Amino acid sequence: MMTMKQGVMAAALMAVACAMQGQVVVKHLQPNEKSPIANGVWAGDTLYLSGQLASPVTPADEAKGTAAVYGDTKTQSLSALNKIQALLKEQGLDMKDVVKMTVFLAGDPDKGNKLDFAGLQASYTQFFGTKDQPNKPARSAFQVAALAAPWALVEIEVIAVKGK
Repeated sequence: MMTMKQGVMAAALMAVACAMQGQVVVKHLQPNEKSPIANGVWAGDTLYLSGQLASPVTPADEAKGTAAVYGDTKTQSLSALNKIQALLKEQGLDMKDVVKMTVFLAGDPDKGNKLDFAGLQASYTQFFGTKDQPNKPARSAFQVAALAAPWALVEIEVIAVKGK
């Protein structure tokens, strides 16, 4: 067990080691000042992208009083992954640079509120482990009670690294 004095010494040594390696440059991607979160944050050569939700397949029509339609898990996964790919491209990266992916899945009401893992996989495998892009990231997938948007079935966040 570490004493308080040993803990303080360890923290001091860590601080010195970090200072000797130099400062990490941090850049926040905040194209929309009204948004409460950044699209992503660069920390050195690592890009942390915020979770992405799907775009509507059919936009809401206020005149007709119809809500937007976002589709099933497969459709939402494909939309979120396309958004991620576009954000990466804006930063000079691509899906091959993704090293970690976290996927949050809400239960699909049309499937008895169970997650549709097969729907996720059907979209995921279009971007990772293909002949043209064989790289696969480390990945975690979780079923959650709900996502922030009531219609959302999928939210995907990634970490990408600019290789040297």
